[in-house]
Amino acid sequence: MTELQQHQEICRDFANLLSYPDDHVKEQAAACAAHMQGVSPEAGTALQSFLDFIETNDFSRIEEAFTGTFDLQSLCHPYVGYQLCGESQQRTMFMLKLRELYQQYDFVSGNELPDHLAEVLRFVGSITDQDCRLEIIQDGILPTLEKITQGIEGDNHPYVALLYALQSFLIETAKPDTERLPEDRQKECLS
Repeated sequence: MTELQQHQEICRDFANLLSYPDDHVKEQAAACAAHMQGVSPEAGTALQSFLDFIETNDFSRIEEAFTGTFDLQSLCHPYVGYQLCGESQQRTMFMLKLRELYQQYDFVSGNELPDHLAEVLRFVGSITDQDCRLEIIQDGILPTLEKITQGIEGDNHPYVALLYALQSFLIETAKPDTERLPEDRQKECLS
């Protein structure tokens, strides 16, 4: 497996874990942890905390944690456009651009809005265009993860561990462009 294929697979693993949990969440978390071995030690450590939560709780508790985190806390809504632009016309334009991009790469999104973090990760996990992948990670996913993790109350929250694992993985493997400031990214979204 190439480095790109491995990166894509792990992005899809995280997409599964950031979707509403289903009966396969324990297997999905274990698969993600297995794929992470040797790729990003820091991300693997954070992911282990999430995996421990998944393995020691029943399904209803996992659902409750997911819903309480992403559905009930407005600061943590898992929508890239919402986190970057707020509930505005710019978010609508952002989603339209995402749909165009999805069509350009023949990506078929699921039932969520196109800017849902899981859908964006699935997209990144399905394309090979390195420039497009890096732009979405640098300008969309990483700033979104930063905002969501700041919005979640409590560092020992299981989904904080998952988000930190994803953030560490992307920073370590996608090599974000550190020359561009977050303010520049925000301006692009609002222009």
